[in-house]
Amino acid sequence: MGTLTGAQIDDAGLDGWTYLLGALHTRIRTPDFAAGLALVAAVGAEAERVDHHPDLDLRYTFVDVRLWSHDVGGVTGRDLRLARTISALAADAGLTPSPAGLARLELGLDSPEHAAVAPFWRAVLAWERPADASSDDEVRDPAGALPTIWFQASGRDEPRQRWHPDVWVDPAEVAPRIEAALAAGGTLVSDAEAPNFWVLADPDGNRVCLCTWQGRG
Repeated sequence: MGTLTGAQIDDAGLDGWTYLLGALHTRIRTPDFAAGLALVAAVGAEAERVDHHPDLDLRYTFVDVRLWSHDVGGVTGRDLRLARTISALAADAGLTPSPAGLARLELGLDSPEHAAVAPFWRAVLAWERPADASSDDEVRDPAGALPTIWFQASGRDEPRQRWHPDVWVDPAEVAPRIEAALAAGGTLVSDAEAPNFWVLADPDGNRVCLCTWQGRG
């Protein structure tokens, strides 16, 4: 079973969901905890029926859903089908899935020799290199609870920023986030790689990238 690209997922017209860091995401806001719990139970029953299980995060006023096929390390047709089913279950409960406000955080470490430092980070975090990883330039939490660390090739000239966050958002979120960042005193360092990513900096020069699935394979 092959994984789908961001463009293929976008063409599927999946309302209320977004594609972030290799998975489908949505947030379903609920009027109270009981409504969220009932929705989780309904989704859980359907997941058992089709033997395909999403990651669910139940909070007081919302349920976050993440869908991806663990066996192939990406989004497949069965994820699209289950996403549509979850949207229907939410609608039956009078609820609406939406990607608004959702983001995934990834930490980039600028390193001249990532092969030398990656084993340290795996050891200190007690993580293993995932079997589905296509390269050795990242360290991932197998449970998906903590941000992925990836290693970006860099020079050795000082001073240089070693750590930078990558914030993955829905493409519709980019413009308002850049506008808010500039209003808060930040600067747009580069949009040369847009819509793949934009580089921004805070007033002290610390950089962050806003990333989307667009412009990627």
